[in-house]
Amino acid sequence: MITVSDAKIIGLPKIEDPRGNLSFIEQLRQIPFEIRRTYWIYDVPGGKDRGSHAYKENEEFIVALSGSFDVELDDGLQKKVFSLNRSYNGLFVPKGLWRTMKNFSTNSLALVLASTMFDENDYIRDYQAFIAWKTNDEENTCIQPFHPKDMCASSEHIRQFEKENKIPNVFDCSLCQLSKEHHPEGNLTYIYPNINIPFDINRVFYSYDIPGGEDRGAHAHKYCHQFIIAASGAFDVALDDGVNKRTIQLNRPFWGLHIPPGIWASEQSFSSGSICLVLASDEYAEDEYIRDYDEFIKYSRELREHIK
Repeated sequence: MITVSDAKIIGLPKIEDPRGNLSFIEQLRQIPFEIRRTYWIYDVPGGKDRGSHAYKENEEFIVALSGSFDVELDDGLQKKVFSLNRSYNGLFVPKGLWRTMKNFSTNSLALVLASTMFDENDYIRDYQAFIAWKTNDEENTCIQPFHPKDMCASSEHIRQFEKENKIPNVFDCSLCQLSKEHHPEGNLTYIYPNINIPFDINRVFYSYDIPGGEDRGAHAHKYCHQFIIAASGAFDVALDDGVNKRTIQLNRPFWGLHIPPGIWASEQSFSSGSICLVLASDEYAEDEYIRDYDEFIKYSRELREHIK
């Protein structure tokens, strides 16, 4: 039977930088499941509780992107409380546990990665029904051991603009309004891969502790799609396709910017306390980055000539 002892805090990589720190999560590496749903909870009144339900199949990984809160887990026999208050730590919550998020500090921001799409039938929202289910469910027996997947870079990934014979353009970068679910206990915004955004989510990373007025980014990707959200605060995203330039401001946690491959992008003019959340189509691979602007201009020119 799955118990609260199967839940655990997982330390995440923390890349320190004077321009702000960065942590990342790759599916089947830092977490033992593929990402089928991503959501974040914000505007939670200080001291409020959220959650109070269990999942039959869904597993979660929860991070306090800012502020702090507790996650109380209950397996029907014992309870355990995990305190989350660092952006570089997260809590893996296996299926079959009653979960309540409690004691939110003011301005807390919770990021949740989930292993399944939303299915109301997967929820158990009544505690007595949960106890009965734990008692009767014979399949709810154990958790499978996690072995990080050895994933390779995007060697087989076909550039979408080459596949479609299309030149990358800053006007293909789409500003999208996402769902915002209002609750007295805080608001929630969610994203489904290949539904709300046009790619699978293989990696999630976020920048935090960013000094006000700072700039970050300034690179392009050969293969990787990105979806950028100002989960907290505000900043500008400067886009450049080698010919055209465009700047878009992000300042709401329910708006996001899709940036396809082949676009030079930099995040600029961060407000104090900002958190830049990025959903990416590919795992990290240094050889698919272009970090020198002159090299990007050359790459862009050669690509245009090739497609013509």
